[in-house]
Amino acid sequence: MIGVDEAGRGPLAGPVVAGAVMLCKPRPAGLDDSKKLSAARRGALEAAIKRRCHWAVGVAEVEDIDRLNIFGATMLAMTRAVAALCEALDEDPCEVLVDGNLTPYGRRAEWRWNARAIVGGDAIEPCISAASIIAKEHRDRLMRTLAEAHPHYGWERNAGYGTPEHLSALRLHGPTPHHRRSFAPVAQLEMAL
Repeated sequence: MIGVDEAGRGPLAGPVVAGAVMLCKPRPAGLDDSKKLSAARRGALEAAIKRRCHWAVGVAEVEDIDRLNIFGATMLAMTRAVAALCEALDEDPCEVLVDGNLTPYGRRAEWRWNARAIVGGDAIEPCISAASIIAKEHRDRLMRTLAEAHPHYGWERNAGYGTPEHLSALRLHGPTPHHRRSFAPVAQLEMAL
């Protein structure tokens, strides 16, 4: 069984990232929704998951988000994550548990696995919890790297979310190639320029 979750649906900048995890036995202790964990605890759990379990990430870039919309890009990232994990395992899972109320089944032509959506799954299904940790840690690292090239926006602190600091910098410096032009605050700013 594989758990899948995403990180980065709401930000104004950066990709959306999905994690896919097949847990080991015994599974790492203390798995939970990544948003409920401290940064230190998430980091420790990420290391344990990567060391002992099977995992992969799938990334949908800003161009994918603007072309497909955020829902479509999320389904794409999830599909890429599961495909990468199945390729590494050289086998398909019996079932994929997806956090949320919808799965990529019937929404992505390349999705070929049995899937079940679980609302709040990142807090109740350990394999989805693990996937949420992998996705969030991977995305946060990507945003810290992007922040080095674009220091005005505070991405190392806000991960691309529309904080007052980020919105102020966006008005002052304009959007970068990493901003989602299909998201209202960025689109409205570009129309005003």
